[in-house]
Amino acid sequence: MNNVASMLILVFLAISFLQSGYDKLFYWKDNVDWLKGHFANTPLRNHVPLALMNILVLELIAGILCIVGCIELLINNGRIFGFYGAVFSCITLLMLLFGQRLAKDYDGARTIVMYFIPAVMAVYWLN
Repeated sequence: MNNVASMLILVFLAISFLQSGYDKLFYWKDNVDWLKGHFANTPLRNHVPLALMNILVLELIAGILCIVGCIELLINNGRIFGFYGAVFSCITLLMLLFGQRLAKDYDGARTIVMYFIPAVMAVYWLN
């Protein structure tokens, strides 16, 4: 039963991060332009492209690890890749939360918490 719940959360995280990474990759300029305005009054204002690239890389790593983790759970009940996918998911979400709090976007920060809870559950279950 725990494997089913873990797998569902890993699929949820994979979809979330891979779709977000796809959006950043294929709509890079739109994302950078919007984020420059979002972070205009923060210390990140001059580092938006670099910060966005860091988030993109982390999202892709998290998403890929979550997919491999699902496959590993199915094939041999292994938990290593899923565990690291969940950990990378948490790290990515904490970075996103930091950015939202820095920008004083408290609604955006609350939204990230809704993703963080299942990610932490996955870390716990797959540990």
